[in-house]
Amino acid sequence: MKEQLLDLAKKRRSIYALGRNVSQSTDDIANLIKENIKWAPTPFNNQTTRAVILFGDKHEQLWDIVAKRLKSEVPTEEAYQKTLAKINGFKSAFGTVMFYTDTDVVHRFENDFALYADNFADWSEQAQGNAQFAVWTSLAENGLGANLQHYNPLIDDEVREAFGIPESWNLRAEMDFGSIEAPAGEKEFMDDANRFKVLK
Repeated sequence: MKEQLLDLAKKRRSIYALGRNVSQSTDDIANLIKENIKWAPTPFNNQTTRAVILFGDKHEQLWDIVAKRLKSEVPTEEAYQKTLAKINGFKSAFGTVMFYTDTDVVHRFENDFALYADNFADWSEQAQGNAQFAVWTSLAENGLGANLQHYNPLIDDEVREAFGIPESWNLRAEMDFGSIEAPAGEKEFMDDANRFKVLK
């Protein structure tokens, strides 16, 4: 069996020690991300996934928004300082992809294909997973580390205003990426017997 895709998938890990020692240009990285999202499968080819790709000051601005927003959510100053250290780690990365779902498209397909209307929201989430895995794996193939965060919906309004995000775009995740400054730890797996059934 050919395992090139599997070998690449094994490189895709959650890397938290990220830096800016990146040899690729911002244009090359942005194009890589866009192409991966364009080719990731979506139901009915409805292409519900959107992305905002942030570099430089815009990337830092996002994580400043996260830090400011969480100030009112974290119960103690000690806890906030720990949270802030984590967020500053994301801010130290080279860039961030914000993944969105265009809910206008989801609703249009709900109306146009009434028989499947109850499924399109779930299917848009599956499309998100496809796009995120594709981008993440492709970054790993190019020697870049990444991790996936979910500060939505806490930051949605501030981010929408800061970056001019359309009202119909629903934020689903934030993926920061950059040079790998320290590798991921060992990955543990549950027993296959509890996870899979192979029926012949």
